[in-house]
Amino acid sequence: MTSFINALPGAISQGMIWGIMAIGLYITYRVLEVSDLTVDGSFCTGGCVCVTMIVGGCNVWVAMLGAILAGMVTGLVTGFFHTKCGIPAILAGILTQLGLWSVNLAILGMKANQAININNYKLLVSLRYLQDVSKGTRPFYNHPIFAVGMVTVVVIAILYWFFGTELGASIRATGANQNMARAQGINTSRNIVFGLVLANGLVALAGALLSQYNSFVEINMGRGAIVIGLASIIIGESVFGNLFRNFALKLLSVSFGSIIYYIVIQFVISVLKIDSNYLKLLSAVIVAIFLSIPYWKQNLRVKTGKEKNHA
Repeated sequence: MTSFINALPGAISQGMIWGIMAIGLYITYRVLEVSDLTVDGSFCTGGCVCVTMIVGGCNVWVAMLGAILAGMVTGLVTGFFHTKCGIPAILAGILTQLGLWSVNLAILGMKANQAININNYKLLVSLRYLQDVSKGTRPFYNHPIFAVGMVTVVVIAILYWFFGTELGASIRATGANQNMARAQGINTSRNIVFGLVLANGLVALAGALLSQYNSFVEINMGRGAIVIGLASIIIGESVFGNLFRNFALKLLSVSFGSIIYYIVIQFVISVLKIDSNYLKLLSAVIVAIFLSIPYWKQNLRVKTGKEKNHA
């Protein structure tokens, strides 16, 4: 249990980083009602671009901006395949994701990984910072939980403002009912593309933060990102769905869901001593359980209602 408690700050930090990715996925999965599998590739793209630019001498903020823009381009490609080529969204995402593996490899100079020496570069977040703040050798604002927390708050605030604008409202209308939106004169194709661009920009931002946190990026970093993102969304909705009705709070619940996911993973590894090689299987089981909760709740309500009517 002691090892679990000691590992909690790291689990929370990673959960918050993945939470930003999950917020991006929430835009496509819940707001647009589009199944986008680009995220497994765009997450890694964000990390590759960020690390490459930092190693090349760019400021960390410029590198993160470059990562966001690169992620937006991946969303644009998927949107083009879907809206202009008539390819179903899920297949369009798979095609983009497949192509991004080679693109990401090219960004890294045909290397499978690239490390960042924290002693040579100033990063926004790092596992080393977490340890240094705990020892008192760095100020509290360098702590990954604080730094990523501020980024999360800014992201949610911007999204809350944006989806309250006319364009944001039209994107939400597109996700709610495309036929009705088109009848109201809304360009649904444009909105779908814009939503994919925005979502994958956030996913790439999360990839840039995680690569800094780990002090390296590798070509398979984004593999399974879609599973973690969906788990975060479902967990957040299952735990906080009845409490968080406001759109900003719904986005916050996604971040909380990601944190809970990583705490559960850390608990299983540290306390139950399950081999980390079974982590993918464990993730699949956790996601399956939380995906089943809404179905179980619905069946329970129906069963309870029938029993009351029978009585």
